[in-house]
Amino acid sequence: MSKQRISCVPLEKMDTEMRKEMERCRREGTPRPESSAVRAHVPACFWAFANSWRDIFKSGVCDHAVKELCRLYVSRSVQCEYCGNQRSIKAASIGAVMEDHVRDLLNFEKSANFDERQKAALAYAEAITWHLNTDDAFWERLHGHFSEPELVELGCFIALTMGQQSWLRLLDIEHHQVLAGTSASMAPGFEDARMLAETKASPEYWTKSAHSKKIA
Repeated sequence: MSKQRISCVPLEKMDTEMRKEMERCRREGTPRPESSAVRAHVPACFWAFANSWRDIFKSGVCDHAVKELCRLYVSRSVQCEYCGNQRSIKAASIGAVMEDHVRDLLNFEKSANFDERQKAALAYAEAITWHLNTDDAFWERLHGHFSEPELVELGCFIALTMGQQSWLRLLDIEHHQVLAGTSASMAPGFEDARMLAETKASPEYWTKSAHSKKIA
């Protein structure tokens, strides 16, 4: 079993406002409590992420479901299991992200599960994540589907989640370790510690499957 590389700050060492945010993480997820408890070592980091996540991901000018698809694309790309095993409650409540869609993310251009607007957003996430060069056609495609404010917000959000997921991947943190007892924002098959362990042990688990590989 992997060893967590940076500890979680105990709730009793957090101030009242931070504990309120931790309760929100337990109730709503995305982010889940474990990652927030790691950031709590530096309150400025804790609040910078919490506030940015609220203002750019959960709210904002670009539709939330598109941002959730991009977040999950990054999870698949950098193989952040902690983030990749979460789903936005807000996106799930409107049926915007289905598990068949998630499995197709790294092959989105060939998938029938995404419309042209979603594919354009995912191409944006792909270019940022994989450091791809872009041309006029790429930007014409994006401008055909999104306003400039939407492109700014979407780009900032992709950069935010890519940086955080690339970091969290290294920490070996796991769900159901802090404020356990809730399934808020967990993907199907990860709702509690037992289910999580069983799903991750399966040969079909996404980091072990062909779906986790980027096909050129």
